[in-house]
Amino acid sequence: MTHRARYQVGREKVREYAAAVGEQSPLHYDPEAARRAGFDDVVAPPMFAAVYCGPAIGPALLDPEHGIDFPRLLHAGQEFTWHSPVVAGDEIETVAELTDTTPRGDMTYFTFTTRSTNQRGELVCEGTWTNLVR
Repeated sequence: MTHRARYQVGREKVREYAAAVGEQSPLHYDPEAARRAGFDDVVAPPMFAAVYCGPAIGPALLDPEHGIDFPRLLHAGQEFTWHSPVVAGDEIETVAELTDTTPRGDMTYFTFTTRSTNQRGELVCEGTWTNLVR
């Protein structure tokens, strides 16, 4: 089963995230600096992907069809491949799905993938989310 979610990227959310992770580039704060660099608005830091993917990956993890014992769930890894930059004003649609379940001893690994596109249909990010239940 796939889970879909849309996320409207706001300028203040980009600024808040950039400040929280210590980004200092004016591209993340100043719309004029971003425009001079060729962007439509402030540019989201790459790991902002966790923010716009969250509304899709969260329900995927909690989907009872997957049989995950959530209190025993551990985050085991996360990888992203970035494509087009994300800027304030973009509407990002993320599709999340369970792509692999692998038992190993008394643990089971659950691998989810996400694919995020902007309002122009451009691929902005692909993610792999690995979790284990012990």
